[in-house]
Amino acid sequence: MIISRTPFRISFFGGGTDYPAWYRKHSGAVLATTIDKYCYISCRYLPPFFEHKFCLIYSKMEFCQTIDEIAHPAAREVLRFMECHRGIELHHDGDLPARSGMGTSSAFTVGLLHAMHALQGSMPSKRTLAEQSIHLEQDILKETVGSQDQALAAHGGLNRINFLPNGEISVTPITVSIDRIRELNSHLMLFYTGIKRTASDVAQSYVDDIDTKRRQLRLMKELVDESVSILNSKDDIKGFGELLHEAWQAKRSLSAKVSNPEVDNLFEAARSGGAIGGKLTGAGGGGFLLLFVPPSQQAAVKDRLRGLIHVPFSFEFLGSQVIFCDREQDYQDEELCRNRGEIKPFRELVTKPPSPELDDAIASNGGRG
Repeated sequence: MIISRTPFRISFFGGGTDYPAWYRKHSGAVLATTIDKYCYISCRYLPPFFEHKFCLIYSKMEFCQTIDEIAHPAAREVLRFMECHRGIELHHDGDLPARSGMGTSSAFTVGLLHAMHALQGSMPSKRTLAEQSIHLEQDILKETVGSQDQALAAHGGLNRINFLPNGEISVTPITVSIDRIRELNSHLMLFYTGIKRTASDVAQSYVDDIDTKRRQLRLMKELVDESVSILNSKDDIKGFGELLHEAWQAKRSLSAKVSNPEVDNLFEAARSGGAIGGKLTGAGGGGFLLLFVPPSQQAAVKDRLRGLIHVPFSFEFLGSQVIFCDREQDYQDEELCRNRGEIKPFRELVTKPPSPELDDAIASNGGRG
């Protein structure tokens, strides 16, 4: 049994410049962090007693004979990519809901890749996990996703990530004092709007003609440098929140789908309670609302948004990890024999009538089995 734990993320600045359609021409950069909310994946080789070969438990249950039959796109393609020829049982649990703008889809892909590597006895680097998950989501699944979520889920931490035209991705930790990190963390609040959307659908609305969004995307990239400068200085951290507000105004102009009247009303309520800035995490349209609020004003903001779920969080710095590994007895030899017809299915064994020889053996033992 293998259990992997992979963090979700919040992105502060530069989101949108991490799409290959943009950074392959113009380069890109983001400032983002992972938080202590996770995707958990447990998997093991399925013992050879069952009629199905693949068992997947997530928001649905799947029992399949072949990889092609698996409906979950990421699970199907990860198992295919890892050349999994044996039966697999897979369970998924998450601390936050899917389609919420927290990088949940990429965390699932990274976490499953990590678990499958461990199950097969290998230890991939964080770079390898990020590159493989980007390849699966962008090239195999053809999803309209950027490249920051996979890198963050794999590496963890508060990072500046650069995306170069040659396809290179560099992850650089923000090296500021622990007190400055705690100060930033203490000014952030996260609320669940309850509005579900598919990030790729929102992203598609501006990625298809992304070159026409040059002014906004260049500003969003410049704000990465400004925000890092604020963190590295002794300036009032309030400036970070003001930049968040500026970045949100630029992002919501990318497409009519990035925001909506309901979201705008939530922002107005938060700002009237004392929030300095904020944004929707992820592509936009719904999901989670990230706010920059001085600690003295946070009670007022919670009151203004009392219809939403407040999610306390802390930054995390470990990235995807295998947190449990128990090498169970390997059924591989038995499974091979079963495939050759040398071992009968368990159902057939337990329903087959006892033989006369077995009756004689039980009788000679005084009736004890």
